[in-house]
Amino acid sequence: MRYAERAARLVNARLEHPDDLPGFLADRDWLVQQLTDRDHAALRRFSRELRPVFQASSDGAEDQVVARLNALLARHPVTPYIAGHDAQSWHLHVGNRMSSVAELLIAEALMGLAVVVCDAGALRLGVCQAAGCSNVFVDTSPNQSRRYCSERCSSRSNVAAYRARQRAERAEKETV
Repeated sequence: MRYAERAARLVNARLEHPDDLPGFLADRDWLVQQLTDRDHAALRRFSRELRPVFQASSDGAEDQVVARLNALLARHPVTPYIAGHDAQSWHLHVGNRMSSVAELLIAEALMGLAVVVCDAGALRLGVCQAAGCSNVFVDTSPNQSRRYCSERCSSRSNVAAYRARQRAERAEKETV
């Protein structure tokens, strides 16, 4: 799930300028030193290509999710390998022969999303339903019920719905 969550973070990131990349990679210092302007352009382009995968999932279009992911996997081949220190910690990593930071991040994102789609289902990706928010997320809820990208958007939407109900009740009382 970690790679899939990073894919969502990439789509949500505001990468308007190459100087925005170090902040995006703040938890991965070793990659910051390897960044180039080409990485910025490649990641911006890939982020735009990846958003429709989340949108298709949010729309309930499983076949589109798979088709779009397969097209991206064909364009950006992934070479996973198993890593770990003992039988209890085996996990997948992306091949370390990537020639750029962008290639590594793209491969991680695609592998993570492919694993989520295969293990949890193609409808586990989503676009926030809060008014004014277009962030994406990976739904890890047990009953596939997530609708918002964050607690903040969830709270804001719930408060807005409550206030709308209160207004409607007041309006109804005034007309009676």
